[in-house]
Amino acid sequence: MTQGFDTTAIHAGTAPDPATGARQVPIYQTTSYVFRDTDHAARLFGLQEVGYIYSRLTNPTVGALQNRVAALEGGAGAVCCSSGHAAQIMALFPLMAPGRNIVASTRLYGGTVTQFSQTIRRFGWSARFVDFDDLDALAAAIDGDTRAVFCESISNPGGYVTDIPAVAGIAKAAGIPLIVDNTLATPYLCRPIEMGATLVVHSLTKYMTGNGTVTGGAVVDSGTFDWSASDKFPSLSEPEPAYHGLRFHETFGNLAFTFHSIAIGLRDLGMTMNPQGAHYTLMGIETLGLRMARHVENAQKVAEWLENDPRVTAVTYAGLASSPWNATAKRLYPKGAGALFTFSVKGGYDAAVKLVGALKLFSHVANLGDARSLVIHSASTTHRQLTEDQQRAAGAAPDLLRLSIGIEDPADLISDLDQALATAVG
Repeated sequence: MTQGFDTTAIHAGTAPDPATGARQVPIYQTTSYVFRDTDHAARLFGLQEVGYIYSRLTNPTVGALQNRVAALEGGAGAVCCSSGHAAQIMALFPLMAPGRNIVASTRLYGGTVTQFSQTIRRFGWSARFVDFDDLDALAAAIDGDTRAVFCESISNPGGYVTDIPAVAGIAKAAGIPLIVDNTLATPYLCRPIEMGATLVVHSLTKYMTGNGTVTGGAVVDSGTFDWSASDKFPSLSEPEPAYHGLRFHETFGNLAFTFHSIAIGLRDLGMTMNPQGAHYTLMGIETLGLRMARHVENAQKVAEWLENDPRVTAVTYAGLASSPWNATAKRLYPKGAGALFTFSVKGGYDAAVKLVGALKLFSHVANLGDARSLVIHSASTTHRQLTEDQQRAAGAAPDLLRLSIGIEDPADLISDLDQALATAVG
């Protein structure tokens, strides 16, 4: 039976506990599980039977969350891990090898730019950064060693929206997967798999949990990519020595990526999500639809007010009619353009820093997607590790402030920004 979004957000992946009848998913706070006998243990370790071995790999609470996230995204399966950054490495791990590259959008979270431009080089991988609004440049950047295309559905910090179907078409023509970070949109606003994405990653820390309590990540597998169509993805198509020559795609079909990420990714990388964190996220997702609707409604009001204030020189929110991305947002993100954007103030860097200090209701934190409204000066914090050119390319220029609009009364948010602008700009 097809269910609505809010019903799925509450019920998917869960059922009353068979042992106790508990309606909420229990927190299975355990490291290990008793095997029925030696044959049972052997089948589990040989991937001949699905079950629980050790909580680095699988855990019932985390499993419930994986099922719920997969259902919301319309995927075949999902794997949860310790953070959004962990999810990005987990997504790339089965695809990459030394000498291989990914083509990534220039409009990414600063930490992701660093991970892709610096950290993954230690694995022998590399990244090429391209403006994904230039589809010809994107296609030209892909070569015989490219193993994935990576973008954000709604970018951090600028709130720009990506034309996912257009990007997916280029990735498909090249025979490589498209990975979409859907953290800022959530499946409430955007379902990238329906637009052609192969994998979807999330920082569950943000809107999915929604209350700033735990970190977590997820990789959702569409189950639609043919990993055996070429020799580009041997980890999934060729014999795996650690499992006596088992071929993941041949054995597990549309769940090949998901099983590989658990049986090898979590086994060897150990980026495990803890069951209590999964429990917090499960509870947060129950209200995801309600919260996202209010986030978007508030963001629209605040962005429109800022755009009309003479002390503000620019607002990047794609929900504004003046935005170059407004038409794309209306076409692909009909429920709204998210609740994260930047604005620039007169007075440059100094005025921006002063404004942050003058705000009273907005919390100055390195996070987003909280029920509370948040502010940060990206150039001096989340994007400070980038060069100024990289900062500008990522939408984090020195005079910009990033807002994550919460679910408070919008009049109070506007009042707080008004008094802070008066202090910082005059």
